[in-house]
Amino acid sequence: MKNLFSKNLQSLRLDKGLSQKKLATMIDVSQQCISEWENGNNEPTLTSLWKLSDVLEITIDELVGKSQI
Repeated sequence: MKNLFSKNLQSLRLDKGLSQKKLATMIDVSQQCISEWENGNNEPTLTSLWKLSDVLEITIDELVGKSQI
């Protein structure tokens, strides 16, 4: 089930024009990891959240839906 993080991740990735595979390569995880996160089947580690926020140029709070994007 998709949660706010999952929706935000997919939306931000698409806004940046990144494929799941490209984003996965940039943050050093598998494409399957990105897919699992976007589908709400798994959650990233704190280290992965830091990397995602850097690549997507957004705060972790915004990424996980704690504050407005």
